[in-house]
Amino acid sequence: MYDLVIGDRGYSSWSLRGWLLFEPFGIPVKTISARLYTDELANVLKDFPPSRTAPTLRTPEGYVLPETIAIAEELATRHPEAGIWPKDPKARAVARVLAAEMHAGFVALRSHCPMNLRLSYTDCAPPPEVLADLKRLEYLWAWAFDQCGGPWLAGDYSAADAFFAPVATRIATYNLPVSEAAMEYVQKHLHHPSFRRWRAMGLVDGADQAFYDRPYPQRPWPGPKPLAARAVEGTQSENAACPYSGKPVTHVLELNGRRFGFCNAFCRDKTVADPEAWPKFMAMIGALTDGGKPNS
Repeated sequence: MYDLVIGDRGYSSWSLRGWLLFEPFGIPVKTISARLYTDELANVLKDFPPSRTAPTLRTPEGYVLPETIAIAEELATRHPEAGIWPKDPKARAVARVLAAEMHAGFVALRSHCPMNLRLSYTDCAPPPEVLADLKRLEYLWAWAFDQCGGPWLAGDYSAADAFFAPVATRIATYNLPVSEAAMEYVQKHLHHPSFRRWRAMGLVDGADQAFYDRPYPQRPWPGPKPLAARAVEGTQSENAACPYSGKPVTHVLELNGRRFGFCNAFCRDKTVADPEAWPKFMAMIGALTDGGKPNS
């Protein structure tokens, strides 16, 4: 099993990029989460030399890779069937060009608009340097679609899209001015199942980080609107065991007047954040609705 050290899911853009090199490609990984702006991350990384940042990967053999470019290349070598890089030579070249520029570039945009998946603003008064980064993004994305034909940057979803996902969330969070075609690509990310799961977890995996507070007027999140679920007290539920772990129910949510249980608060709360992001939960609801008895 791979181990992946990550920071706060709601804020750590590098961690999002690293995790998206696993989940969309069906590669199992165990995450080790450490809160940013505390001693947690530094203490965790003592066991992952020479790393000093998240994400950091440890392979099943114990090798440590602390950079997303290195992680992408190592995973592609170990899992050639996963499609981390496209099989087509031209598309693969395009994907690598894009990932390399994203890995090292767009400093103004990343500095002015740090990733924050917990809210969205109506405007952030982007300075000229940020607008220039956006123009470069639009150019690169249009070039990639012209070269590879879509639907993602290099055809199918690849490492190139994982690398640009955090920038796409910045455009959504800060309502940045981009072309219609660029916004369509941003929406692809906001609707992607893996991203929805990451964001759902990011909404509930710790308190807000004050570093990311900005004095801008807020607006609703521009991605998919989640079903209206809420956490409730007690352990009475339609299911006897957690849809994720199979363990006994200890925490419950309510959705459309029905109660469903989970084995811990995090399982429940990530599901409350976006029920449709979790296939096992939705499958359980379907089975119960059809008269089945999952987890019994």
